[in-house]
Amino acid sequence: MTTPRVPAKESIRAAAAKLFPVKGYTGTSVRDIAAEAGVDPALVIRHYGSKEGLFLEIMRVDESAPPLLDGPLETLGERFIDYVLTPDDEVRGVFLALLRASESEGVAPRLRLMHETAFVAPLLSRLEGPDAELRARLAAALVGGLLYSLWVVGDEQLLAADHADLVRRYGALLQSLITP
Repeated sequence: MTTPRVPAKESIRAAAAKLFPVKGYTGTSVRDIAAEAGVDPALVIRHYGSKEGLFLEIMRVDESAPPLLDGPLETLGERFIDYVLTPDDEVRGVFLALLRASESEGVAPRLRLMHETAFVAPLLSRLEGPDAELRARLAAALVGGLLYSLWVVGDEQLLAADHADLVRRYGALLQSLITP
């Protein structure tokens, strides 16, 4: 009995999803993806148009996941920080791959769109006051700074810090921005 063959397009997606988070956008070639998928490099271009097109299709974060619309606004700071400090490896990989590829013309707009749709807009919809938009954007910058320190810089002190202590302290900072 033979194992069913995975369609080329699915094999390419799986290979790209494996390679981009590990090797980054610039470190992953179409040939690398094709070799991992067991297909000709021309098939990668045929199915996705370009390496950038494939990258943008693969590197997505589930935008419905953040708990920005759930629960009382008064406790959102700690709940959200707890959420971002406990992501799975896929979320971390996508975040890092997008960040590292941000100089690409096609990737930078995707980062801006994710910033707007995954964080700023949902938070803004919950805030009141004349400075609500500024507070939502400052909150996004605050959370982005934490992720940068942990995942890009690899700040050893923060990585070793007690999870509950980070949630409490950073959650209070976030809460101070979202509470008028």
